[in-house]
Amino acid sequence: MGGTSTSSQTQSSSTTPWSTATPALNGILGGINALTPSAGLNATEQGAIDQLVGNAKAGNPYAGAIGAGASSLLGGGGATANNGAIGQNLASYRGLLAPYAGGAMVGNNAALQSQLDTAASDATNRINGEFAAAGRDLSPGNSQALARGITQAQAPIIAGQYNQDVANQLAAANSLYGAGNATYGLMNDGQAAANANIQNGAGLASTALAAQNYAPNAILNAEQQAFAIPAGNYATLLGAVSPVAQSFGTTTGTGTGSQTESGAQQFGQLASGFGSLLGSNPSVNASGVRGGGSALLGLLGLSDRRLKQDIERVGTLFDGTPVYRFRYIGHAAHQIGLMAQDVEQTMPGAVVDINGIKAVDYRMATERAARMEAARGAD
Repeated sequence: MGGTSTSSQTQSSSTTPWSTATPALNGILGGINALTPSAGLNATEQGAIDQLVGNAKAGNPYAGAIGAGASSLLGGGGATANNGAIGQNLASYRGLLAPYAGGAMVGNNAALQSQLDTAASDATNRINGEFAAAGRDLSPGNSQALARGITQAQAPIIAGQYNQDVANQLAAANSLYGAGNATYGLMNDGQAAANANIQNGAGLASTALAAQNYAPNAILNAEQQAFAIPAGNYATLLGAVSPVAQSFGTTTGTGTGSQTESGAQQFGQLASGFGSLLGSNPSVNASGVRGGGSALLGLLGLSDRRLKQDIERVGTLFDGTPVYRFRYIGHAAHQIGLMAQDVEQTMPGAVVDINGIKAVDYRMATERAARMEAARGAD
């Protein structure tokens, strides 16, 4: 069976528009023809384009400034210029507060000793005076009472000064922490401001470049509108008038064309035709051929998997060849049979190629299975 079938057709047509619409069509086409010379570049448009080309060749006049800004940004944008002075301020502050924050000043108040001496003197005068008045001065009881009195007088002073020194230590530590954070905040704020300035400068440079090209771009837009508006109007009118003129006009002609069908398409058409024939011929149906075109495809031995759908394995021959239930594509009836691709693996001689479509010789394909079954029955 041939691999292709070809049909050819020649076509030509001519349309005579409705006579009533002819004046309108002529007017529209005349306007379009008048626009044709201006469809290309005019002198004004060419001048604007030349200006844009000149600007492009000159390059971005702000590229150097942008590059310098980018370099400055990578170097800190100048915001770190005062970092040394800010850091020195923090170092000086730390030096002043270090003895207090480190605890070196706890119990090291120079004025403390004079307070202790005063308290001791007051306690001595009071206690010794009491014992002298009692005639017991310089007695052991006098010494014990004096020691106890001095201790009691000095203890609150020492405790109060210690608590004050510890409070000063904590305050110094907190002050250092706050000063450090404030210093770092100043540095970060300066860096952020520098970055923002550089980015704003780059954005303004782009705006300035757009402003440089504003005039030629505006000229081009105006010239394009001058052409596009009348062209659009004419196109709208032509779209409204042309269908009317064609609807009431006269069209005649013949056509040409060609069509090529593959072997599979030819087999499908043959099967469809044979199926219609078998379905309408009682004598043929009575002979046992049922299912229309799908049954005929089976009789022709067309077992190519590509021609089938809804494939489901339902069994196996005695030689291991799979058996399937399926439908031929485009046919409703289910069939039981083999797949040419399976048979080709074990019995290639039972498969033939008909213009790219595989068909199976069922007698040859099942002969080995039949012999195996017979041998088993003999046993």
